[in-house]
Amino acid sequence: MADLLSIGLSGLSANKTSLAVTGHNITNVNTPGFSRQDTVQATRTPQFSGAGYIGSGTTLVDVRRIYNEFLTTQVRSSTALNSDVTAYLDQINQLDSLLAGSTTGVTPGMQKLFAALQTAAEDPANIPARQLVLSEAEGLSKRFNTIYDRLYEQNAFINKQLSAVTDQVNQLATSIAGYNNAIAVAGANGQQPNDLLDAREEAVRQLSEFIGVTVVPQDDNTYNLFIGSGQPLVVGATAAKLQVVPGTADPLRSEVQFVSGGSSQGITSLITGGEMGGLIRYREDVLDTSMNSVGRLALSIADQINTQLGQGLDLKGNFGESLFRDINDPLIIGQRSLARVGNSDTNANLNVLIENTTALTTSDYEVQFTSATEYTVRRISDGQTVSAIYDDDGDPDTPMVAAPSPYDITSGTPLVFDGFSMNVASGTFAAGDRFRVMPTRNEADNIRTDLTNAEELAFASPLKAETSPANIGTGAITQPSLITQIDIYDAAAQAALENSLRTAPPVRIVFTSDSDYDVVDTAGTVLSSNTIVPGQNNTQQITAGTPPDDFTFEFTLSGRPKTGDNFTIAFNTNGVSDNRNALKLTELQSKSTIGIDPNFPTTTGASFTDAYGDLVERVGTLTSQARVDGEATTAILKQATDNRDSVSAVNLDEEAAKLIQFEQYYQASAQIIQVARSLFDTLINTF
Repeated sequence: MADLLSIGLSGLSANKTSLAVTGHNITNVNTPGFSRQDTVQATRTPQFSGAGYIGSGTTLVDVRRIYNEFLTTQVRSSTALNSDVTAYLDQINQLDSLLAGSTTGVTPGMQKLFAALQTAAEDPANIPARQLVLSEAEGLSKRFNTIYDRLYEQNAFINKQLSAVTDQVNQLATSIAGYNNAIAVAGANGQQPNDLLDAREEAVRQLSEFIGVTVVPQDDNTYNLFIGSGQPLVVGATAAKLQVVPGTADPLRSEVQFVSGGSSQGITSLITGGEMGGLIRYREDVLDTSMNSVGRLALSIADQINTQLGQGLDLKGNFGESLFRDINDPLIIGQRSLARVGNSDTNANLNVLIENTTALTTSDYEVQFTSATEYTVRRISDGQTVSAIYDDDGDPDTPMVAAPSPYDITSGTPLVFDGFSMNVASGTFAAGDRFRVMPTRNEADNIRTDLTNAEELAFASPLKAETSPANIGTGAITQPSLITQIDIYDAAAQAALENSLRTAPPVRIVFTSDSDYDVVDTAGTVLSSNTIVPGQNNTQQITAGTPPDDFTFEFTLSGRPKTGDNFTIAFNTNGVSDNRNALKLTELQSKSTIGIDPNFPTTTGASFTDAYGDLVERVGTLTSQARVDGEATTAILKQATDNRDSVSAVNLDEEAAKLIQFEQYYQASAQIIQVARSLFDTLINTF
């Protein structure tokens, strides 16, 4: 009877525990990361009797956690990937809407400006039409400014979000280290602390939402967590931490450092996965390039339009003023270079001047000094060393030549790197000093419309041709086009050439036969002689003025002139109805002026519209791909979570069935005890 009572009591104890475990499962059905548990029973050691071994009841040997490490690892990695793509997609969606929007994009602004220029070219003396050009130019500048502001805000948001995410990572790392310690202590008795293991696993999963981690289980059931290229975030009960600091190369771009003990290491470029990885990937692959692309376009538009206006005359007969702000405004050139933290002279910096907007790229550059005066330049986008070119003869019509590396910052000859040059702004330099050069980064913010007087728009060309009314042949001459370009960025050279154009005496083209002509000045001195083919279009070039301020212009002679016929080419006085320079301004819309390799000037570049269209297309393609990736990673995460839940999650129907089962087992065990008691009472009553 004592044996029977013991068997019944063992059943009561085992089924009571099973009921408690089942109830624990049911109450934690909505607990994140909870893995259902069940009990593992075994028979007690049987007792030997003369009739053989007789069972002595049951015992619980384990409360088992239903857990699959492979499926949990899949959930963890899928979470990191999905959070990365989601963070990336949230940002690039905003950029795509910004660049392609009809109210915020640059393309509509450019179209309006060039449409206004075309209208003004049709009636160059019309003041309201000219005023519309100024208004549309102001509107285009504002669009560039707005895009820059939004991109700058995105960069600031990423900086703040990196700080917020870093705080979450540090809190979770500390929490996981605490769980490791508790699990090691609790597991010292040889049994698994199931709920602690679940809590730690959920903390690791949450950590994967913020940063990609590698989990390495240890023999004592603790986890070691690694990030980046193997930096140990958690080792046993010890947690390192991350911190966000201003960038050493660019203080406006926050960087992530790994801090362990008293040392720190920059790991921004090593981080992958999670929200932090997605934000960094977006900033490096999309945001920086987009800011530089928009800035390059702003520079090119300002430079090309300003330069072309400088080749013409306004309504008052003066040479043209710039429509947009000078691309090498003294207030701007010092902002294009940032000294690296730790340089020898904290006051040292570089001036960066734009020399050729057609050769600019969308990359930033690193300038590293190898001595107090010598330096090298590396293009950050592809890591390549950039070779410098310079003008060895002062002739703009001859190609530049390559300069040997390293380069001397004190050289009086401007060295041009991908369309820009540098000189000393302030301070001194030493070997190891580094600077981040950003020729185009802030230019969408810097562009502005400076011209306010519509009459000062230079729509006329500086030279004009007239046909003598006494000519008897059918010869005709086109209006001359100035070949020598006025350099609007060299004040002295600009003033000298403008004066030469204004004061040079008119030249006459006098035909000495039906095919030959002399170029003579007002005194009758023959300057040169040329021949044409009557009846065909004959493109001719003539150089006038006094060196070094002489100039060359081009025109076309056609028809069949007769001996004695003559034409006069002189300064375009009172050319208020002349629209030749205005037409050249409208041609800039489709002219290839961006992305031309100076080493191969015949290569085809891109127009304003094409360059911006390429940017919009690139961002649109990346956005579309990110959306596809978002849908794919969401599906993968759901599948991984479903697979994990199919093994580890609580099923209420199953647990309800178990409740009934264990309740019946409990009642049956109680009945065994009742039988033992009845037998004992019968035996007592017998005696």
